[in-house]
Amino acid sequence: MTTYTSPPATNFCQKPRQSLGYGTFFLRAIWIISGITGLIVILFLAEGRIRLSETGREFLGAFVYSALIALPSILLVSRVTVRYAERFPRLVILMQAGVLICTATAGCLEAGLVLMMIGLVARGHYWNEFWSSFPFSIVISLAFGLSMATYETMRFKLQAAALELRTQQVEQERAYKLLAEARLSSLESRIHPHFLFNALNSIAALIPSSPQRAEDMVGKLASLIRFSLNAHQSSLVPLSQELKIVRDYLEIEKTRFGSRLRYQIAIPESLADVPVPPLALQSLVENTVKHVVSQRAQGTEITIAGSRDSSRIRIEVLDDGPGFSLDAITPEHGLGNLVARLELLYGAAGHLEVTREGDRTAVCLSLPADMR
Repeated sequence: MTTYTSPPATNFCQKPRQSLGYGTFFLRAIWIISGITGLIVILFLAEGRIRLSETGREFLGAFVYSALIALPSILLVSRVTVRYAERFPRLVILMQAGVLICTATAGCLEAGLVLMMIGLVARGHYWNEFWSSFPFSIVISLAFGLSMATYETMRFKLQAAALELRTQQVEQERAYKLLAEARLSSLESRIHPHFLFNALNSIAALIPSSPQRAEDMVGKLASLIRFSLNAHQSSLVPLSQELKIVRDYLEIEKTRFGSRLRYQIAIPESLADVPVPPLALQSLVENTVKHVVSQRAQGTEITIAGSRDSSRIRIEVLDDGPGFSLDAITPEHGLGNLVARLELLYGAAGHLEVTREGDRTAVCLSLPADMR
């Protein structure tokens, strides 16, 4: 009778139930067993150990040996590898070899019985069949089994390392996001008191001369405070809400400066829902009030304009003041605070620009049009 052997055990590093499911696992095992059994038969044909007419009979016998040795090898070596590969990395190969020898021995004993039951081995030749198949099965099982086990172990470790790397990257990105949110919250918390302080000063200046107007301005201030508190909970707000705050702020300051403060707003309705950082436009307007209106007897006229192209939103605050350079702005300044918030929210896509248009200074807030 021809000597039979088994294919190597595969997928040693993961338990079948956890990784593939029993159905998929056994289907994969059958394909592997069939393929290697066919390879063995072809080798036997090439060596002249069997005739072509005996191919079907020999394939069936080899398949029985392969199945009875390979399936327990896959299950047992998998368990040994998963349980002991990390604890005993140098001894795990000896453990795998011991398992393969045991499964090959048991498989040869069982295969002889099965082949005798189906008539491929005569009843009086059981031990002859066993001893003729046993040495070859041991050698092939160890050679292929340990090779596949080593390959699967390395693949498993590579997958585990890749998973750990991805996990670290996700955790790092999450940490960066939390840090950015903390910095943004800190920046917003610093700008709110400054904004409210200026509004309170404007109302306080109005109280002696016009209490009724001061009372009206208190209502507007309440609206400003409400917006300030709500805006702290969101990194972006609709431009329409920001414009309402700007109008209320300008009305409060107008009670203080009178005709010295003049303004007009030319923002198209199509930009009403565009998201912008809270108090961003208000910071630009406040900067003009503080450094131009309050410093000049004739005051100034502030123009707030907006436009949109295919990729960007531009919101400008124009006045006839002397102008300034952003390079001279410190981080503690209101505009320095705004620049830092834009960097956190948009990266390089959001920025602040200061230009001269004739005798007017234009401070432009430039944002990506598709930011949501």
